[in-house]
Amino acid sequence: MTHADAGRRFTAIYYEHHAQVYAYAVNRAGRDFADDVVGETFLIAWRKLASVPPAAPLPWLLGVARNVVRRRYHAEARQTALAKEMRAWVDDAEHDVADGVTEKAAMLAALASLGDDDRELLTLVAWHGLSPREAARVIGCSTATYSVRLHRARKRLQQALSAPAPAGRRSPVTFTSKEFSR
Repeated sequence: MTHADAGRRFTAIYYEHHAQVYAYAVNRAGRDFADDVVGETFLIAWRKLASVPPAAPLPWLLGVARNVVRRRYHAEARQTALAKEMRAWVDDAEHDVADGVTEKAAMLAALASLGDDDRELLTLVAWHGLSPREAARVIGCSTATYSVRLHRARKRLQQALSAPAPAGRRSPVTFTSKEFSR
């Protein structure tokens, strides 16, 4: 592949998947670190362009982004930034006037109460639109293992949604979201 061909391929991958990689980075590391994660992810993609699968680059890119987050940021910094972001989402949802605000706030609060790994398992399919097979590639496990972990994460999400609401809030809704049941 010539340098010009590589440049065109990389540019196409970048424009097609930048928004999804950015959303993943915000979800995993918070907005404060998302640009750094995305930048490093695409730098690695450029350096290892021959390794990027031509048919399905997104799972590969998200796998790289996942490794960047894990390698670059300590667990405490990641958790702090993500908790801050989830609180902001919950606060935004509580002040939204659209229908379903209570359900959205309950879902976001339940997600915020879950561990980092559970949130990732759930959001890879629901928010990032990956198939279980693709999500398993991002996580670095088999599809069967991913499915078992996803099932357990869904159960913990259901439990979080069923937990008593904090004072001053309406009780959370029961888990009926189709987003998390792919």
